[in-house]
Amino acid sequence: MARLILFNKPYGVLSQFTDRGSETARATLSDYIDVPGVYPAGRLDRDSEGLLILTDDGAQQARIASPKHKMPKTYLVQVEGEPGAAALAALRAGVELKDGRTRPAQARRIDPPALWDRDPPVRYRKSVADSWIELTITEGRNRQVRRMTAAVGFPTLRLVRWRIGAWEIGDLTVGEWREVG
Repeated sequence: MARLILFNKPYGVLSQFTDRGSETARATLSDYIDVPGVYPAGRLDRDSEGLLILTDDGAQQARIASPKHKMPKTYLVQVEGEPGAAALAALRAGVELKDGRTRPAQARRIDPPALWDRDPPVRYRKSVADSWIELTITEGRNRQVRRMTAAVGFPTLRLVRWRIGAWEIGDLTVGEWREVG
């Protein structure tokens, strides 16, 4: 029976178990998860937070991570500024990036979510408003969500992956994990 672990990855943690070759020690999954034989199904950048799925089943890992399976991934994104209808429409239609056009996404403005505090906190600028969007994509290019929001004029300040397919962070606190059946 395959193992499947949902992990609420903190900001600043690498989506891998070791950090060989780095001159300065950086936090990795091994600082939180002591389960032999599981590996991340996809990645979540060091400066991103939220849901990371780990499994010991290679086929399941591929189904979750591979863009060809088009598994939806939902992010809560704090952006600089207040995107209007045109920016959201552009995200929904697909955005032109240096490595090609993205697939259409689901995008909507949301109220600030009730999330855990981030360490370090997001920088606050009195003169520049920020807002939140919920963005669901079906591919996973390198830093794609950050590049998409920047392409429509609203740089990402905080990025939290909330859902992958049917799996959601739910009540997992930051740094916590649980095995699901």
